[in-house]
Amino acid sequence: MRSSLEGKLDLRGPSRRTTLGGLFAGGYALAAGPANAQAIVTNEAGLRIEEAHFEGDGGYNLPYYLAAPEGDGPYPCVIVANEVFGIHAYIKDVCRRLAREGYVALAPDYFDRAGDPATLSDFAQIAPIVSATGQAQVLADTEGAVQHLRRQRFASRQRIGITGFCWGGSIVWLAAARVAGLRAGVAWYGRLTPRRPGDFGYEANAIGPIDVVSELAVPVLGLYAQNDQGIPLESVDAMRQSLALSGNASGSEIVVYPGTSHGFHADYRPAYNETAARDGWSRMLGWFRAHDVA
Repeated sequence: MRSSLEGKLDLRGPSRRTTLGGLFAGGYALAAGPANAQAIVTNEAGLRIEEAHFEGDGGYNLPYYLAAPEGDGPYPCVIVANEVFGIHAYIKDVCRRLAREGYVALAPDYFDRAGDPATLSDFAQIAPIVSATGQAQVLADTEGAVQHLRRQRFASRQRIGITGFCWGGSIVWLAAARVAGLRAGVAWYGRLTPRRPGDFGYEANAIGPIDVVSELAVPVLGLYAQNDQGIPLESVDAMRQSLALSGNASGSEIVVYPGTSHGFHADYRPAYNETAARDGWSRMLGWFRAHDVA
């Protein structure tokens, strides 16, 4: 199937949409600044698009965005864990790109209980939303996403993976250790160590991916930037060492892209690196194929 990254704009007819009044506003996160001209836009043409709810942690009616190929399926599935900016245009486009690759891609709105960071322009206002979205709740919501996908006729019950970016990249590692029903994960520049008091989005008693290395039940591919100011190479090296010392029974791997910065896949931001983004996307698809999420 043609990769959505082959072109900047994909124009092909109307889409099939199931929606409850349109839950998610269009556009890119305000705090990220104006979108760059190279921002990729993947049209909905020929895709199933849903904006609805599933039952999350504690029975909460959690919104989600879903993109999938039209047809009966069942198609393999990927849960998409968002950045700190929530479910904005970039995350929805990632879902559509995955749908073009033959996946059912579902992005839970993990932050919905606390607010919508996509509508905010001040990181000081976003931080409390992130802090209020606890890890236990997010992992339970992810379990809810797995169960929701398993109830869909067009979705595979077994071939389910997870990918995520920034804040969502950390969630990928944690879900690989704590959420049943996943087969593989791909974490894009997710923080590896616990946040400390004063750090953006700090949550008391939260853990980092490095704390669950011995619990990893499925393989994770970590994609990281050499010049990430928030994730120094020392923490990447520490994660690699922890994987090695644990025996790395999960078969997880980490790739570091030279000369790149945090957010190198985010085509709407200045940090976007097209070469690394394309390579990471290719590696992600290959990882899923290798671990039977295809």
